[in-house]
Amino acid sequence: MDFLKDKKILLIICGGIAAYKSLELIRLFRKSGATVKTILTNNAKKFITPLSVASLSQEKVYSDLFDHNNEAEMDHISLSRWSDLILIAPATANTISKLSNGLADDLASTVVLASDKNIFLVPAMNVRMWEHDSNKKNVKKLQEFGYQLIGPEIGDMACGEFGEGKMSEPINIINYFIKYFKNIKKHYKYKALVTAGPTHEYIDPVRYVTNKSSGKQGYEIAKSLSKNGFDTTLISGPTNLDPIKGINIINVNSAKEMFDATLNNLPVDVAIFSAAVADWKIKNFNNKKIKKSNNINLTLEKNIDILSHVSKHNSLRPKMVIGFAAETDNLIENSKKKLNDKNCDWIIANDVSDTSIGFESDFNEVTIFYKNKKFEKISKIKKSLLSDNIVERIISELN
Repeated sequence: MDFLKDKKILLIICGGIAAYKSLELIRLFRKSGATVKTILTNNAKKFITPLSVASLSQEKVYSDLFDHNNEAEMDHISLSRWSDLILIAPATANTISKLSNGLADDLASTVVLASDKNIFLVPAMNVRMWEHDSNKKNVKKLQEFGYQLIGPEIGDMACGEFGEGKMSEPINIINYFIKYFKNIKKHYKYKALVTAGPTHEYIDPVRYVTNKSSGKQGYEIAKSLSKNGFDTTLISGPTNLDPIKGINIINVNSAKEMFDATLNNLPVDVAIFSAAVADWKIKNFNNKKIKKSNNINLTLEKNIDILSHVSKHNSLRPKMVIGFAAETDNLIENSKKKLNDKNCDWIIANDVSDTSIGFESDFNEVTIFYKNKKFEKISKIKKSLLSDNIVERIISELN
């Protein structure tokens, strides 16, 4: 089966000696059935010609951000929306630096900044440039943004030196994307459900009790599941986060609404309960705002435990049920107890007493507790990268 057939690749070619390899890359993509549109940076045109690129791709070559003929069609938006992914090959140190700092001073960088697609970098540079601390910092920042790297390889360079920094060979890049699309297709058979954010349990029309949560980790997990081919539904409590393209998002307020939405979207293969569901709700809701001058006594009652209900429901229980635990002390003891009490397959726990991670932060540090093996700790990491890590483990478990 040809996994590249009918795929739409936007290839950005930057100015480096390795640019000549992009011609072979275009040929191989076309041979595999993909459509390739290209953007050449001004420096790239010093190494290869637009004519040679157009001849191989059989498509128009884009280059100038301020071409009035092109921008009438808003190329910096339309090119990104057209493609299935964006591939930057070769990705020079200069381009990596620009992208890591959010610059948009030419068509290539503007397209990338305006993109809503997965972006892949194929670095190519001198070994000393690759190993320079500033370049390492830029690469790390891009990875935290969600960019994915292919290479570089170790070998002889055009400058006569030897080391890491050589652009991956076109056939290796093609094989990478064959595997990439194969995995996505393979995982289309799986359905996933993620809960995220807090719930609001109203006291009166303007006041509520809640648990602290930004929803960022759950949204990132849903995003990672979706990009890996899972048919993903995200049930979200109130957050300030933007919707995620390609994911079915159901917005709820209360724990009862989240519970009902969860049951309505079962069965699934994987259920990940990262939402900070309020443990209690108000027994007697006031239809009118309670005046500040009035004394108030709140009577609380427990909300239904969504995680426990789904995990113990024999007929609707997913293949994998994963819960989250926010702890301030005794993390190991409390997480193991939750794992057993709620009949989960995994509990992903974090210590929220450290205010630099977890709540509201883009970073997290977690320990994953498994039902049948020793727990593992994942040190402080960007939530997007942590989500990819978690989804890789889920895929491994399912397979």
